[in-house]
Amino acid sequence: MEPAQGLRSRTTTIPGLVLFELPIHGDDRGWFKENWHREKMLEWGLPDFGPVQNNISFNAARGTTRGIHAEPWDKFISVATGKIFGAWVDLREGPGFGTMFCAEMTAKDAVYVPRGVGNAFQTLEDDTVYTYLVNDHWSAEAQKDYTFLNAADAHAAVPWPIPLARAVLSPQDKNHPRLPDVKPMQPRRTLVLGADGQLGKALRRAYAGLDSVEFAGRADLDLTSTQWSAARDWRKYSTIINAAAFTGVDAAETREGRAAAWAINATAVAGLARTAVEHSLTLVHVSSDYVFDGTEDVHREDETPTPLGVYGQSKAAGDAAVAAVPRHYIVRTSWVVGGGRNFVRTMAALARQGASPAVVDDQWGRLSFAADIAAAIRHLVDTQAPYGTYNVSNSGEAASWAGIAREVFRHYGADPGRVKNVSTADYAKPGTAPRPRSSVLDLSKIRAAGFDPAPTHLRLSEYLDGLET
Repeated sequence: MEPAQGLRSRTTTIPGLVLFELPIHGDDRGWFKENWHREKMLEWGLPDFGPVQNNISFNAARGTTRGIHAEPWDKFISVATGKIFGAWVDLREGPGFGTMFCAEMTAKDAVYVPRGVGNAFQTLEDDTVYTYLVNDHWSAEAQKDYTFLNAADAHAAVPWPIPLARAVLSPQDKNHPRLPDVKPMQPRRTLVLGADGQLGKALRRAYAGLDSVEFAGRADLDLTSTQWSAARDWRKYSTIINAAAFTGVDAAETREGRAAAWAINATAVAGLARTAVEHSLTLVHVSSDYVFDGTEDVHREDETPTPLGVYGQSKAAGDAAVAAVPRHYIVRTSWVVGGGRNFVRTMAALARQGASPAVVDDQWGRLSFAADIAAAIRHLVDTQAPYGTYNVSNSGEAASWAGIAREVFRHYGADPGRVKNVSTADYAKPGTAPRPRSSVLDLSKIRAAGFDPAPTHLRLSEYLDGLET
């Protein structure tokens, strides 16, 4: 047998279902093929689906027909010997539900079948061996999540080469439901942690109406508990978005705060990272400008962390744990403004009261409105942007805290001159944590990923208008 020129792939009418032609190397002794080669498959666009179990189906007689089964995991299938007619039906919830695709396969062929796509085959030769890799372990519990379609369903209308009346089928396959009675396989779920904080509430709005997204506050899931991971069947999830954090920058400098900051921002995040690796999940984690000392005027994603205080140190440790997860997004942000207590809300109240606050004028940055951070997170996940770290803040010119305070005063018709400049050194009290001088984040990477953060002045005006109503 002449060796094939190289690995080839082609897409199909079912999204995610990919056929491969594998190079076969043969001589007088027989043949050899690389049935699965992770690096080459990734180069051809196959997801890094992480197989954990290898199964083989031997079929003695021509006409043996198996399926149509949609399992709650991904599969990479090939024929070891013989010939089959393969049939695949999309049984996932969505517009593609019921789409059918067929192809003949021999030893030189393989197919990647994503979760929720019904897989079936009919042997066209005796002694056919069918082999497949899966990325989850079979169990009786997992079988409850299967979706089945009757092989004789008239809606899918699979053109079986051997009529089913003359084929070999199991009693179970003969009794599976027809397409109108099939309950589509639901998408894997997304779990949002820290769902009651400023960003968590924005994420609730960003994902409103999606049944596949769950939200958990600390009362629902305590990340400092040693048992939190065991409370979920992670096979049903694809993504964890971690918006939970200890954010008391000054409190973190106390003994109790230091312990809490490390427990939530570092130790718990390391546990999240371990869970994500074990179950091949995407982990989205929110980072902070406080991982830098602020000596650089603008911070890029690849800058080495240089945290000044305990809060920044604990966040940097959590970032390092997340960076070890193959599928991760670290969303680094600064000066967050959302629905809870924040600097802008405080300045708005002072402007209305006729106060004259002293505000730091030697720390620079951009505000990051929680709604835009949430939108950026959803964009990264939905578009399957390259994994890694992304800076996210609102855009526009950097400003000092005092400059932002003046904009707030100006919005309310108050005299911005009432805001008095003060240096960080003069403002700091005993126990105040050190702050980075510059918190300005470079936004080139998130823009290259297709998300352009809204201008700060626009979002600030909208936010202040909302406080007035």
